[in-house]
Formats: sequence, structure tokens, C-alpha cells
Amino acid sequence: MRDITSTLIGQGLRIGIVRGRFNEVVGSAMLTACRARLLELGVSDSDITVVAVPGALEIPFALQQLALSKRFDALVALGAVIRGETYHFEIVSNESAAGINRVQLDNGVPIANGILTTENDEQAEVRASVKGRDCAEVAVEMANFVSGLPENIRTVPAKPAR
Repeated sequence: MRDITSTLIGQGLRIGIVRGRFNEVVGSAMLTACRARLLELGVSDSDITVVAVPGALEIPFALQQLALSKRFDALVALGAVIRGETYHFEIVSNESAAGINRVQLDNGVPIANGILTTENDEQAEVRASVKGRDCAEVAVEMANFVSGLPENIRTVPAKPAR
């Protein structure tokens, strides 16, 4: 039996973060927590790239561009979609999640999905820091998972040269 494990050791990993600016307070809190946790895990500040986009629907496109660059071991999506009085909440929530999933599967770059979907601002604010930290851990663990796969079963190329 082969047991493939991954770690939360971030040294040498390059992480890209895409943050939606809509619901700025929540997005900023998530980014602060995510970055702090990445640094705690050993990711160098110079290996963290942050991109801000208007909102959740723009996040998958920005992630796709970062994934296509082949410069990142993992990506993180941060933002918040807060329910309003219209059906728009459903569309934005579903389409952003589907887009993020499609980008990671099409490009072989793991993405930690940190787009909160909440009923109100208070719920989002309570969850922001925890979700930011969780996403940092997911990104590091999944990047290590991919790099730890044996070459004969890996579908993602080994980490590109700097």
C-alpha cells in the first residue's frame, strides 16, 4: 500500500491570492488572516502574490490567469457573497464556485475556495478570519500533496524553475 501524505510546511511554496473587493471589510479581514497564517507556515512574504478584483464573479478569471502563468504552487480565492433581496445571490454564489472548481481542475493548480456565502454582514464578519486561516492551510497542504505525488502518476508538471 502506498500512503501519500502532505504537510503544512510552506517553505519554498509560491502562493497566489485573489481577493474580491466587494464587501471590503470582510475581504480585508480574510486576506490579513490568510497572509498571517501563510507566514506562520513558512511561506516567504516575497512568495505571496495578491490580486484584487471587483467581486466574486471576477475571481475565477483572475485565478485562471495566475494558474496559466505556471508560477504558483497553489492559489487562494477570498471574498464574500452576502444574501440580498434578489436572486442575484444565488447566481453569484453558484457561478463563482463553479468557476473556481473549473479553473483548478482544468489547470492542475489547487485552489482554496474562501468565498464566504452568508445570510448577512455579521455572519461574514464572524467567519472571515477563520476562513482566511483555513484557506492558507488548504493551499499549503494541497501544494505539498501535488509535489509529493510520484512522477509516474502526477498529471501536473513538477514545480517550474524560478
